[in-house]
Amino acid sequence: MQDALRAGHRHAIMPAPCFCVEARTLKLSVLMPVYNERDSIEEILHRVAAVPVPKEIVVVDDCSRDGTDQILDRLQIPGLRVIHHTHNQGKGAAVRTALKEATGDVAIIQDADLEYNPDEYVKLLHPITHEGAQVVYGVRNLDGQKWLFRNGNRLLTCVTNLLYGSNIHDMETCYKLIPTTIFRSLDIRCNRFDLEPEITAKLLRRGLRIYEVPISYHPRGEKKLSAWRDGLPALLTLLRLRFS
Repeated sequence: MQDALRAGHRHAIMPAPCFCVEARTLKLSVLMPVYNERDSIEEILHRVAAVPVPKEIVVVDDCSRDGTDQILDRLQIPGLRVIHHTHNQGKGAAVRTALKEATGDVAIIQDADLEYNPDEYVKLLHPITHEGAQVVYGVRNLDGQKWLFRNGNRLLTCVTNLLYGSNIHDMETCYKLIPTTIFRSLDIRCNRFDLEPEITAKLLRRGLRIYEVPISYHPRGEKKLSAWRDGLPALLTLLRLRFS
């Protein structure tokens, strides 16, 4: 598996490195879209805050109805900024709002559940600080996902590679580390979960090299996205951006 990941001549998998002091020269903007995550929001924010890299945490509450907004308003965490949407607009819209407020050199999206481990930021920063990478993706092991989601993710990644001549291994990963100026210039338009293929398609159309780093992943049982309702728009986004 590792050899296969390293094989791509346009896209390279980087081994898990140790934390190096050069990573401290970059400021990371953690963009966190939130909707109805009262059971996990406090824990994930404390875990993000504990990662030993300079950072800010920009949380956009997408009009939660379960008390998440109240939890956010009472938290006192260094570097945390909270923005509230007055009506629910979707993950992509929340990321756009957070991105407008970002002041870091590089940005990453962090889901508000506990599927992704913020400790992986150190690994993801390494190719940028040591290898000259511009964009880094965290590659998940999808074996723990339900069959439909697992194979849907793999299909979308395969379609991405066929359409864009790429050799990536996890197009749908949340962990996409991108320079903030490049991220803003992508002019993301999608409002829901189809922002992942939009980001990837626009990066690949520009000829940007995507480095990949293996990350840990703990899928939760119940997901907000629908394999059918969100999978088809993701596919259509890949097609639209390839042939537009």
